[in-house]
Amino acid sequence: MPKVTAHLSISLDGYVAGPRQTREEPLGVLGEDLHLWHLGQTDNDVDHAMTARILAPRGAYVMGRNMYAPDRGEWADAAGGEMWRGWWGEDPPYHAPVFVLTHYPHDPVEMEGGTTFHFVTSFEEAMERAVEAAGDDTVTIAGGASAVRQGFEAGVIDEIMLSHAPIVLGGGESPFAGLANLRLKPIEVHASPNATHIVYSTRDVGDTS
Repeated sequence: MPKVTAHLSISLDGYVAGPRQTREEPLGVLGEDLHLWHLGQTDNDVDHAMTARILAPRGAYVMGRNMYAPDRGEWADAAGGEMWRGWWGEDPPYHAPVFVLTHYPHDPVEMEGGTTFHFVTSFEEAMERAVEAAGDDTVTIAGGASAVRQGFEAGVIDEIMLSHAPIVLGGGESPFAGLANLRLKPIEVHASPNATHIVYSTRDVGDTS
């Protein structure tokens, strides 16, 4: 079984996307501010190091449909439109198989640079196929909130890096909604003015009381 990791940028009040998500604002109101540490004009060495870390090669990825596409329901090409091909252009940063969780199956979408998006209808299937594709390499649950929450519920996540941005969104999508008795063990902390990056282990947490 390869190592399974996850990464999310998250607000101080625990949201990884703001309220009122639209095609124009896919991360919701103020949601993009969670990502200034790696998408902004930062010159901070910590942020650069953490950006390199999340972009390091992986064996495979799992992501939710909300992260892949702005639309819901049947894919647009089912009605003669054009299939959405992600937010990242023709050469997405994954360079590995990506298994997208959706209620609407679709043929794989092959991109430049080795990224192929596969569309699967259950988290269990996505993980099984990602583990098989990754071999001994790491599998990363890339987001969003629901996909990571399902990873915690299934007990498959070994480590998660949360990049805590110094902003309160007041609502939105939480990866921890509905989870009870989840304990994480901080094993690394890296801080910049833009975010505090904490790597948590889910293993050997023990009683912290």
